[in-house]
Parts: sequence; structure tokens; C-alpha cells
Amino acid sequence: MAVRKLNPALLLRLAAGLLILGAFALGGCALRDYPQSTLHPQSDYARGIQHLLETLVFWVVVIFVLVEAALIVTVVRFRSRPGALDPKPVHGNTMLEVAWTIAPALILAFVAVPTVLTIFKTQAKPPAGALEVKVVGHQWWWEFQYPEYGITTASEMHVPVGRAVAVSLETADVIHSFWFPAVGGKRDLVPTRVNHMWFTPDSVGEFPGQCAELCGVSHANMRMKLLVQTPEDFQAWAAAQQAPPVEPDSGSLAGRGKQVYLEVGCVACHTIQGVSPGILGPDLTHIGTRSTIAGSIYPNDAENMAKWLANPQQRKPGATMLNLGLNPDQIAAVVAYLQSLK
Repeated sequence: MAVRKLNPALLLRLAAGLLILGAFALGGCALRDYPQSTLHPQSDYARGIQHLLETLVFWVVVIFVLVEAALIVTVVRFRSRPGALDPKPVHGNTMLEVAWTIAPALILAFVAVPTVLTIFKTQAKPPAGALEVKVVGHQWWWEFQYPEYGITTASEMHVPVGRAVAVSLETADVIHSFWFPAVGGKRDLVPTRVNHMWFTPDSVGEFPGQCAELCGVSHANMRMKLLVQTPEDFQAWAAAQQAPPVEPDSGSLAGRGKQVYLEVGCVACHTIQGVSPGILGPDLTHIGTRSTIAGSIYPNDAENMAKWLANPQQRKPGATMLNLGLNPDQIAAVVAYLQSLK
């Protein structure tokens, strides 16, 4: 049976097509302003992971280029030709056997050494003086406790730039996964277990995060926000959070809202310092200072707060907050009260 010859021009066109396709594929990985991109590290932890990624990608590309080049050279040089002798077998060639045993071992070493070093670095104990933050995952919102300051808040985590942050991770129900792409990798929250991680943010700004472990019907709505502030702004925020909430005038709309809050059952679930000791839902002591509500999925404004109070389950499927059947006047009053809590 005749062997069909391979056309060198066809091989060159194929190679050129593959290169063009590769260029388009790499173009899809261009760094853009994606809100939860891990390719824009903003902490030492994230930069260590990014450096590891770049190192591994470099060696993978080198290996790919060498293997593909060897393949193309082999196909072109040793293609079938009329009258050519059968190729000699290389079975039992000691040098080849040694070479393709040592080469993968070296490749694995190039991959393993930086990986293990990064693991040891990211799993080390936090430095002395780190800010301690206890994170508790709930279906479907985040609780942040600051033992050093006696502060408890929800959905928005405040930290100072340039100071290490030691995070302890617990869950109140099922498995969750804590993930701020800009500052660190994912870390699971497992029932009956406390996990730990730490990072030092190096840039002031707001960075989105979310739960990265399927945890129920509103898993996608279990979001959070990291606010990295200057040390002075962080201390000012902490001092404001430690202060008792502003007491509304009894004759104002906010004052009437406080009365509604006390009467309809909100006190059973939510804490407001000096007002109610509920522990099931987010602490509302200074909810007026937060930029988001409902697990950080809606802006904290009067319109969204009113819609949330009117029908929590519609706004966030599976929400455990009860629909208390408030009328529009009651909703307006409670919204005014909650927004006054600063």
C-alpha cells in the first residue's frame, strides 16, 4: 500500500494556523478590570500565589514549545519518502531511556519546589501585632468580629493597609468558603473546625468577595466586601463602631421606626446595642454606615431597604429573614430608623 506524502507547505500553514489560534487564546486572558480577578494581587499572600502561577505557566510554556517544536521537526524531517529505508528501531537505547526518565523528574522539581515553598509561606503563623478578625459564615451572609475592638459587623470587612490581618474562619451551619480574590486564596469554613489564614493588604480600596463553596439556594448571593483603609481611617471607623448608635427623636419618623422595630419581632433576631440582643441575624448596631445590605448584594439605600423589608425571600431566594407583613408606613419608618444607625 502506497504511503501518502506529507506536503511541507501544508505543514507550515498548519503551524502558522496554530500560532494564530494560540495568539487569540492568549488574547482572551488579557488583564482587564474584572472585579474579582485573581490577576490583580493586592496583598503579600495574593502576590505569592501570583508569582507561583507565573512561574508554573513559564515552565509549562517552555515545555509546550519544546515538545511541539520537536514534534513538527520530527514530522517534517522523518516523513515518508519514495525509496527511503525503514527507520531503525530505538528500543533498548540506554541514553534515550535515561533522558526521558530524568527530564520528567527535572520538570517535576521545577514545579514542586516553588509550590512547596509557597505552601509553607502561606501556612506560616501570622506576624506579631496582626489584626485579629473572626469570620463566621451563615446561610447566606458573613459576620465579622474584631476581638481587639469589641466590634461585630456584617457583610463588610474593614482592615488597615500595611498591617497583617489574621483571620480565623468558622461556620454557623454548612461548609462555606472565604474568598477575596484580590488578597488571598480560598479557605473553607468547616463545621466544628476553625481554619486560619493571614494576609497583609498593600493597597487602599474596595475589593469584592464571596462564598466559593456551594452552600444552598442563595450561595451565589453570599457576597461580601473588603474595605482596605489607611490606618487613620480604620481607627476612625473602629471608634465609630464602638460608640452606641444615635438615639432617634421619639417624634421623628426614625423614632416611630424604632418603636415598630421593637413591636413586630425584629428584636428576636438582630442585635442593636442597648436596644435588642438578638443573635440569629446580622448585627444592626451601625447598619447605617454600611454601603450594602442583604449579604452585600444590594446598595444600602432607602429604596432597596424598603424592598428588602417588604419581601426578603423575593429579593434573596431562601433568605431566612421572615416576612413580617409590614405595611408601607411601617416599612418607611423602620427604613428611616435603620438608616439613622450610624
